[in-house]
Amino acid sequence: MVTSARRPQVQLLTRAGCPICDRMHTQLAELAQELDFDLASIDVDAAAQAGKPELRAEFGDRLPVVLLDGREHSYWEVDEPRLRADLAVPRP
Repeated sequence: MVTSARRPQVQLLTRAGCPICDRMHTQLAELAQELDFDLASIDVDAAAQAGKPELRAEFGDRLPVVLLDGREHSYWEVDEPRLRADLAVPRP
C-alpha cells in the first residue's frame, strides 16, 4: 500500500487589531497556494477566553508567531527562505 505524505500544517498565532499579523497572514496565504500547506490562524486571546491560555502564555509577548507542524518557526516576520527550505523536507 502506498501512502502519501501529509500536508504540512502552518499556524499563525495572532491577536485582534494587529496589523503585522494581518500582513503576515496575507503573505502566508499566498505561500500556502504556492507551496501546498494548510494554513490556520489562531487568536491567542480568543483561545485563552475559551479556556486554552497556553498559547497566549507561551507566545503572547512576541506575536505574530508562525508554527510549522506545531513547532515555533519564526516570529514578528515570516522567515520565507527558511520556511521554503523546511517545507522542502519530506514529511512522514
